[in-house]
Amino acid sequence: MALDGRRRRLALGLLLEAGEIDEDHPVDVFVETDPARQAAAVLLTNTAVPVHVADVIAAIGRMLKSKLTVGVIAKALGYAEIEIKRLAALSGLPSAALLALKGGRLTLKQARLLARLPEKAEQAELAEAALAGHGFQDWRILERLDDARITTHDRRCALVDQAAYSDAGGRTESDLFGELAPVLLDPDLLTDLWLKRARGIAAVFEAEGIAVHVTAGPEPDLPDDLEALGYVYGGSLPAEAMARYRAEMEVYTARVEAARQALADRAPPDVADLALVDMIHARIAADQTGCGGRVVTTMVMWPTARAGVEVRCYTPEEPEILDEDPEAEKPADGPPPHDAYLAPEAAALEPETEGVNHALHAVRTDVATRALARALADDPSAALTALIARLFTVIVLRTRVARSEAALAILATGFNPAGGRVIETLDGEVRRRLDDRRAAWQASGETVIAWVHGLGHGDKMGLLAEITAISLDLREEKTFQIRRSARAEATELAALCEADVTVHWTPDAPFLQPHSKALLMDMLEIMGSANDRARTLRKTELVDWVAEQAAARTWAPAALSWRAPVEDLPGADADGVEDEDGSAGDAEDGDDDGVGAFAVTEAGEAALGPVAA
Repeated sequence: MALDGRRRRLALGLLLEAGEIDEDHPVDVFVETDPARQAAAVLLTNTAVPVHVADVIAAIGRMLKSKLTVGVIAKALGYAEIEIKRLAALSGLPSAALLALKGGRLTLKQARLLARLPEKAEQAELAEAALAGHGFQDWRILERLDDARITTHDRRCALVDQAAYSDAGGRTESDLFGELAPVLLDPDLLTDLWLKRARGIAAVFEAEGIAVHVTAGPEPDLPDDLEALGYVYGGSLPAEAMARYRAEMEVYTARVEAARQALADRAPPDVADLALVDMIHARIAADQTGCGGRVVTTMVMWPTARAGVEVRCYTPEEPEILDEDPEAEKPADGPPPHDAYLAPEAAALEPETEGVNHALHAVRTDVATRALARALADDPSAALTALIARLFTVIVLRTRVARSEAALAILATGFNPAGGRVIETLDGEVRRRLDDRRAAWQASGETVIAWVHGLGHGDKMGLLAEITAISLDLREEKTFQIRRSARAEATELAALCEADVTVHWTPDAPFLQPHSKALLMDMLEIMGSANDRARTLRKTELVDWVAEQAAARTWAPAALSWRAPVEDLPGADADGVEDEDGSAGDAEDGDDDGVGAFAVTEAGEAALGPVAA
């Protein structure tokens, strides 16, 4: 009889003070040993409904207004002071927020997010919208918070650790609720520390005569006569030089990993800087080999999360040698195709242009093109079909015909747009195969026709597939420049070679960077890996996280696939396709934070905590 016993003891105390009884007054005490009756004695029958966390927050707010301190409240409730501070922070929310929380229109995590907004008017507006049933958009608040804070996930922190930042006087603010990464309150100091250490690394190369530009922000303006060095492909190098270039790239990759490991292990600055210097030397050696021995004269360094610093090498441009004007293209002889006939086209997926700008659309179609090129290169039969179709279009239908200096009047151009990049595991692999073919031809000492004629049937088909694949071009520069005929052909080719981009590649940082945070969060939702931690990340950190999750799940966005749905394929029977059962997976999980009632501890004190049913 824990509750009634307290009242009886107070009454006996009053009788003792009044002199009605003395210290030796006998009192009967009953000890209950049955657990069920013990529980029944602790909880009254009229308190079966647990106290909602919104009522707890409101009660703590009233306690604070009555001049009770956090320590006093924590001691009275038998709870840790940090928990009382967290609930006290929520007590300052507008009344509409607490009503929405109690009515299930707002979760406790969303209430904590709302409490982080500095403007009370904005808090009230969002709370009233949630109370009215219009929902609560977490990502909008997170984006606003991201714009005004630098966290420990910043790329500069790979080179400047938390200890160095604190020793220099940098201030750090921890999240009261323990959900967000610590905020660095002195970002300028962080930049200065990164620049100081990066310039120490740059001094090594400046002593070697290389002009080094160190930046933690926008790239500096460089002279127009400099050419950026990067991936080497095609026939730009002889076979021996290409072999040396690949060997240098392997050394560079190994040294990047060594530098990353040194930074991850918090090695002393001199040891880690030596690893970074070795990494940059390997990059310079690879770039100079890839450009035919031209000397690197300029470098740009900026922060990166992987190895602390990233570099791009530049060399003076070589003077351009102008060729003679080629002969103007002339239309083919013969009558044009009949205008009244419209060739049928395969059904193709409509492009995703909602919320997508031109630059992102170009990136998507660029990567999708390279993915299909890799799939086509691995399927000579499909490539042969594509080539024959192209020959039929050019010669029989007499469209897009032009003269050239070769015996066969077939025009072909390798896919290499100015705004794109070679992806090693996709079109990069196709270009490497063609480089190997070129080296084999040079070693034979034969003419091209004689060498091709001497190849086995399998080698001929493989070469045909590679050349056909590298001429594939499905890039679209603008969202309103949709190449529907090309998309229709790509749909058929993708079905023929069973193209799947995830076999060789998953989204990486350069691909994900042009996407907005909302689109990145949509990707995580589709992968089933969206969580509160991801919503608190800055854009650069979120890009790295999405890339990691995509690699772990072998996943790529549907926008990179040219495959049509089953119901859109010719001959597909819509009635024969079984619908997926989503009855179990569509249920929305509840947001149970484990807080919502007053319980009684073993010591007999009131505490906040869950109540078992």
